[in-house]
Amino acid sequence: MIKKEVKGVSIELVRGDIANQPDCAVVVNAANAQLRMGGGVAGALHRAAGPGLEKECRPMGPISPGECVITEGHSLPNDYVIHCLGPIYGVNKPSDELLKNCYQNALELAEKEGVQSVAFPAISAGAFGYPIDKAAKVALSTVIESIDRLDSVKTVRFVLYGERAFQVHNDILESLL
Repeated sequence: MIKKEVKGVSIELVRGDIANQPDCAVVVNAANAQLRMGGGVAGALHRAAGPGLEKECRPMGPISPGECVITEGHSLPNDYVIHCLGPIYGVNKPSDELLKNCYQNALELAEKEGVQSVAFPAISAGAFGYPIDKAAKVALSTVIESIDRLDSVKTVRFVLYGERAFQVHNDILESLL
């Protein structure tokens, strides 16, 4: 785990499973537009949360790139799941702005709920084809820019799948600080 403090907020980088973050109040789902079980992050969270999550999500979809909605955590150890639809790289434009909106909107929802900790995956960096270095730069710079607007959120964790994603995020975090 890499941990950096920025203006009283801890930014953490870990390799791991987004569906196994019991010490975070919120986990963020890299959702599909219909908010259904899919592959990758959406599949892992839906499987771990149980059928109640998909049932709660059903009337909320579809959402557009950059939008977020919040649900209960169901069988997950987290209070809430924030579902973000990231942009498909090269299709949904402007990709950087839409991805930035995901992180800003998710942090706003977390603040609205008064939670202290949020765990993000690398939104759009899997099946949606966003290059990991570009996705990491947008994600980390957006979180750092948002810190002045955070009152309750004190920990923002990036749960990364694979060594390359972890290393890229670490390098970019170092360059931004």
